[in-house]
Amino acid sequence: MNIPEWTKPAIYGAVVGAGVLAIVGFNWGGWVTGSNAERMAENEAYQRVAAALAPVCLKQSQADPERVAKIEHIKSISSYMRREAVMEAGWATVPGSETPNRAVAEDCVDLLELDAS
Repeated sequence: MNIPEWTKPAIYGAVVGAGVLAIVGFNWGGWVTGSNAERMAENEAYQRVAAALAPVCLKQSQADPERVAKIEHIKSISSYMRREAVMEAGWATVPGSETPNRAVAEDCVDLLELDAS
């Protein structure tokens, strides 16, 4: 089979063009693989559920008889430790769950600080 001589540069150009297109698309064009898109969607859903459950944490804190002391303790510690303190207080444990939720606790800290100001 005889291949015309002009097809060789066209094939090389197509291969190089496809490579450049892939590099540009994935690095700057916003393209993602299916697994990465799934991971991003799961993370977004997790964060939105936590944001929706943060008011439950706030209600649990308001129902706690030791709320004032716990709020003072949370205010007195470093900001990066406040999430752990909310989890230890039991406010980030959503009804029906046995363990506290870190994302709920993080969102709850913001609500508590606004509520306690």
